[in-house]
Amino acid sequence: EIGKYKTEISGLLIVSNFHSSPPPPHHLSQFSSLSICFISLRLFPPSIAFSSTHPLLPLSLSLSLATMSKGPEIFANIGKKARGSSFFSQVLTPFVSEIADLLTAGYSSDQKFTVSTYSGPVGVALTSTASNKGGLSTGDIGVVHKYKNHIFDVKVDTLSNIATTLTFSDILPSTKAVVSFKLPDYNSGKLEVLYSHHHATFTSAVALHQQSPAVDVSVTVGTTGIAFGAEAGYNTTSGSFTKYTAGISITKPDAYASVILGDKGDTITASYTHHLDESKRSAAVGEIMRRFSTNENTFTVGGSHAIDHLTLIKGKLNNHGKLAALLQHEVIPKSLMTISGEIDTKALEKHPKFGVAIALRP
Repeated sequence: EIGKYKTEISGLLIVSNFHSSPPPPHHLSQFSSLSICFISLRLFPPSIAFSSTHPLLPLSLSLSLATMSKGPEIFANIGKKARGSSFFSQVLTPFVSEIADLLTAGYSSDQKFTVSTYSGPVGVALTSTASNKGGLSTGDIGVVHKYKNHIFDVKVDTLSNIATTLTFSDILPSTKAVVSFKLPDYNSGKLEVLYSHHHATFTSAVALHQQSPAVDVSVTVGTTGIAFGAEAGYNTTSGSFTKYTAGISITKPDAYASVILGDKGDTITASYTHHLDESKRSAAVGEIMRRFSTNENTFTVGGSHAIDHLTLIKGKLNNHGKLAALLQHEVIPKSLMTISGEIDTKALEKHPKFGVAIALRP
């Protein structure tokens, strides 16, 4: 409970200095002197500090404490450490993107160029993106403004779509809300709410501007080490469930494992990620998915290794013969170049796929 309180205890300490010999009697008349010192005990998370000004007790002690646990991860993030990030992880709960994102993060067969700038004093970030996918060129310009605990994100693309996301933090204790909509589609509005407790998280998403909105709800219980969760989607028009999923995740300092039963019970996916060294420069992941309706199994293995603090390589292979590799290099501080490719080892006559992404942050 230490993270809940701020405490400061201060006072005066009277210390007597005795003659060294012979040993003094235990009464005040034999005290040679009295000295007064100031002591202070501070308990301000995440640290404890104790100090004394007495010359015979020049003590200063400081103890760092971990901040209070934020509780279990939200259900949308169960299993994502092996495959990549999710909407909630990017907007609501900024989980660190590490090399455990092995199976999807960074892999692409498109060409993408991004330039972003950030102004710290005013809290504004500008991002311009141009991409080519399948011969179709697109682009967008985005502005993100952070004011206190709130984030305003607006993006305009070359198709005249305006996507807006508003994130409000701590309107209520331990609660975050996200409102998103895209113009000119007035029926695209969505309200998402996240509530986080020490041993549980709750998320809810409701489609706005519709006569019969769809509702998504997820609940996770547990700790940062182990979490159990479930989510469900309900269509208020048809009165039927659009999805229901359940899962469990186990998190260790050097490993992460998850099992998810999804697609209304039609698929089960198990994944395991393990860091191979203490510095987390290398990691390996394995994932197996079984679809009961088609009796089909998909097994994927992948790995990642940081050659140095500037260069990262990744690779993955599944039982269908799809082999992919990625090289990411920080060409200048905070600016990345990523080159990825994929081939079908069971159909080598097919052309391989290549992708290049350059992200500059002056």
